[in-house]
Amino acid sequence: MKGQSSPYLLPEVLNRLGSLTLKARHVAEGILTGLHRSPHHGASIEFAEHKEYSPGDDVRHLDWKAFGRFDKYYVKQFEQETNLQGYLLVDSSASMEYQSPDAPWSKREYASILAASLAYLLIRQQDCAGLVTFADAPGTFIPPRATTAHLSHITGALDRLVGEGGTDIVRALDHLAEVSRRRSTVLVFSDLFDTSPDVVKRLQQLRARKHEVAVFHVLDPWELTFPFEDVTEFEDMEQPGRRVVIDPSALRKAYLEEIGAFLDDLRVRCFEADVDYVTVSTRSAPDRVLSSFLAKRAGRR
Repeated sequence: MKGQSSPYLLPEVLNRLGSLTLKARHVAEGILTGLHRSPHHGASIEFAEHKEYSPGDDVRHLDWKAFGRFDKYYVKQFEQETNLQGYLLVDSSASMEYQSPDAPWSKREYASILAASLAYLLIRQQDCAGLVTFADAPGTFIPPRATTAHLSHITGALDRLVGEGGTDIVRALDHLAEVSRRRSTVLVFSDLFDTSPDVVKRLQQLRARKHEVAVFHVLDPWELTFPFEDVTEFEDMEQPGRRVVIDPSALRKAYLEEIGAFLDDLRVRCFEADVDYVTVSTRSAPDRVLSSFLAKRAGRR
């Protein structure tokens, strides 16, 4: 895929991911063009099951050994390989613009790097990639396609993204549930600063509809370590004008306990919902984050 230029398609990330592919852990739906197993039956790659013969079935697939054993006609059915459909959900709320001095990227930029890299991988292996951006409402929607030119549409939308507004992941997931008519892989990139108790419930509902779901919980290193020393004024990025002055040393222990409990709760609830969950610091090398994620998925196949 030469000729692709975007600040979120980093050569060092793509080079490290060169031998990796994003594969579905479960049965994907589609046509015979990619690397993924389909629930549709037909003349294909791998035996799936028998069914009793009925008029109109292809007699070439009659199993004569089964006829010899049961004195009935049975037809072999097969699984076929199919392309994957992936949706990349990127949070563009105001809080995603946060970037501490220890971080090379803002959370929005980091999420865009991960999303663009996975879009590149999907399209390179002839799978479909689509994009949904969201803040307090769904934003840009680019339907999944598998053409090389489609990658520039996705990266172009990410290039133009500006973090503003609040965070409403539930609305974005409801929107996706409406537009995704077939089983897909749903990849969410967000700091998850959504006060709704229904976020994991919505993710679980997508899993119940046979979608694969993975969440990249993108956080700045200072949000994870709270290294502030002097009396500091903090402002709510999603509610401008809401400020508070505090002594960080007096609150550090309580803050770290709270953020730790928040992450542990999300991790456990996602595990129980069969949703992949990855906590990501924007100081982490994106290629290592994606390599680890893809390796773990491949190991579960």
